[in-house]
Amino acid sequence: MASLLLAFNTQKRTPPPLSKGLLPRYNLNKPKSLSLLNKPFSPNSTTLKIKGSSVSSALTPQLNETLVNQEDERPLSEIWKEIQGCNDWEGLLDPMNSHLRKEIIRYGEFAQASYDSFDFDPHSKYCGSCKYRGAQFFEKLDMQGHVNYQISRYLYATSNINLPNFFQKSKLSRVWSTYANWMGYVAVTTNEEEIKRLGRRDIVVAWRGTVTYLEWIYDLKDILCVANFTNDPSIKIELGFYDLYTKKENSCKYCTFSAREQVLAEIKRLLDYYRGEEISITITGHSLGAALATLSAYDIAEMRLNYMDDGEYRTRIPITVYSFSGPRVGNLKFKERCDELGVKVLRVINVRDKVPTVPGIIANEKLQFQRYIEDNMSFPWSYAHVGVELALDHTHSPFLKPTKDLGCAHNLEAHLHLVDGYHGKGQRFCLATKRDIALVNKSCDFLRREYGVPPYWRQDENKGMVRNADGRWVLPERPRADAHPADTAHHVEQVLKNIAGSSQMEAL
Repeated sequence: MASLLLAFNTQKRTPPPLSKGLLPRYNLNKPKSLSLLNKPFSPNSTTLKIKGSSVSSALTPQLNETLVNQEDERPLSEIWKEIQGCNDWEGLLDPMNSHLRKEIIRYGEFAQASYDSFDFDPHSKYCGSCKYRGAQFFEKLDMQGHVNYQISRYLYATSNINLPNFFQKSKLSRVWSTYANWMGYVAVTTNEEEIKRLGRRDIVVAWRGTVTYLEWIYDLKDILCVANFTNDPSIKIELGFYDLYTKKENSCKYCTFSAREQVLAEIKRLLDYYRGEEISITITGHSLGAALATLSAYDIAEMRLNYMDDGEYRTRIPITVYSFSGPRVGNLKFKERCDELGVKVLRVINVRDKVPTVPGIIANEKLQFQRYIEDNMSFPWSYAHVGVELALDHTHSPFLKPTKDLGCAHNLEAHLHLVDGYHGKGQRFCLATKRDIALVNKSCDFLRREYGVPPYWRQDENKGMVRNADGRWVLPERPRADAHPADTAHHVEQVLKNIAGSSQMEAL
């Protein structure tokens, strides 16, 4: 694998309290009734307004530039299904729809939060954990645009698998967990005004990606294994991703349930609780997190969790993935099954980034004879991307400097910057929102020097050290998060019953 990379130059009810720690289920308020607009989309009813907006800054003329921008004046609540990909984003990417741009950036920021809240300091006994408790998660990260969501659960995975360069471990002997790494979170909209704006209640799953850049790629063996979520043995996914998603460690309280069981149990719980409402499931991630986003979206759909029986009707809840710089996850059969299940994936990539090109450098969706190779040759290294691609190019941004650092091309904040400036193929790069360009240099060195933004500027003040009552500098103890809610096993069991019942219905 390494050699191949080198060749490229590489309502109201209060849910029952489950714990006193991280996951008390945070008063997920449910209104008694909610009237939402649900008008069908018609291309003939589109109203576009040419609107001038100014991005103000004293830095350079480029930031002061007034741009002419096509604003979609339709409320998001009326067109959310299109924005979530019900028509595979046809006519929304070129030119870039203003609602879609904002939603891509917003969900990208959910993914970025999994980086900004992660403790990757090997000199901390909390290395590999989340720095913040769920009740204050978005406030601690100063994410004012996301406080209308509340964390309902944190997700963990065991590091006791063959992806050593992905996991972060402390160098100290006394640590919060020997085997676990924090992998992301599940959140849900609880603010009624936000629900009205969105047109539905949104459940978000955000998967953490890689703190380092290419090292974890070298751990991949390009080995496809059967995805044991269905009876079809021809559907296969990369072994490393499968292990990360499905493995558990009974000796570790954070890993007694696999990441898969954790996310399926929480989705099942939330869908049961908000039954009867208009709901969406949105999954996001960057890098390896994008792989987990695609895999978990497929799993939720394959397990039929997004089908809700309500009397005479059976409703399918849409599942959308916003993937950023993600690798290929499975073979062509996996891609085709995702399409059959109606999983919508929008893959945002930088054409200068190499991660989206792996695995499957030799045989992939671009190969004319891929189906023949998979069906007749049992070729073990055949992979295919899922969904619709939004290809961006960082060399089109006048704010970014030329660099040979592959980590810059892979950086998530850089991707969100590119989305902000993208208007369509062949159109000039021009920022459409007031998103701060300084965010690009949060964890890399990519902005041109004249903007005066230091590289790698985001860090905890004094590395988290505080003065105690004696005037000594100490690293304060963090409240211990509950590993898993008490009802996790119950909901996992319900998931299994759900798929068993669906299989019997299909057999009839």
